[in-house]
Amino acid sequence: MRDEDVLPRDVDPGKASVARMYDAMLGGEHNFAIDREAVAAFTAIDPQVRTLARANRAFLGRAVRFLVDAGVRQFVDLGSGIPTQGNVHEVAQAGAPGARVVYVDNDPVAVAHSEALLADNPDATIVSADIRRPADVLSSPGVRKLIDFDQPVAVLMITILHFISREEDPAGIVAAFRDALPEGSWLALTHATDEDRPDTAAAVGQLYRDRATSPVTARSHDEIGSLFDGFDLVEPGLVHVPLWRPDRQEDVPENPSQYWVYAGVGRKSR
Repeated sequence: MRDEDVLPRDVDPGKASVARMYDAMLGGEHNFAIDREAVAAFTAIDPQVRTLARANRAFLGRAVRFLVDAGVRQFVDLGSGIPTQGNVHEVAQAGAPGARVVYVDNDPVAVAHSEALLADNPDATIVSADIRRPADVLSSPGVRKLIDFDQPVAVLMITILHFISREEDPAGIVAAFRDALPEGSWLALTHATDEDRPDTAAAVGQLYRDRATSPVTARSHDEIGSLFDGFDLVEPGLVHVPLWRPDRQEDVPENPSQYWVYAGVGRKSR
């Protein structure tokens, strides 16, 4: 995928993709020069961006393991991105064989690679859809085939809601998915904040507006916490991403606020 001559016809060659940028941050191969250039510009703003991306990915693994231990056997990963190590179905099915996973993304490269990865896995699929239209996601054949909405479901929104602008109503999007879930379902999310490093957040926001397919809207702790309306946050609540149930104490950084992303997991209470 590093050969620019194989750029798919439906990919904008003038804009970096947020999915492919994240892949590049994690050291993946499914990205293009335009994406790597944008990540280089991001790194100039925040030199630890790759460390932050890895911390965010590590949270995803911990959250999925927690949810499996809590009895969840169905997962919907919204804005799932390009497959890399420690994908949701790999973690979930390692802990609970037969766990069902639906990935959702609208990036054609992410969808194509997910389709290839999941071709021989009957309990996992990818749906090409935009989470800004929850009804389209929830009614899609892929979701309806694998997800039983009479049983608990975990919805994962990992670094996706900060790509939803205020006008696009992120709280309304979360509420639409929440209302489709039975009681006892779960929400896990991570979201960039502008409270700890406002200058950095502003510069990154400008970078994504100028270079990427989606802008970034960082939010305050209270704004991110309000997205859990109807869910009860489990301990330790909404915290900087490396502080959410770390596997080892040595994984906790000296200054967690340098990781300007909050993470939380909540159980549907109504």
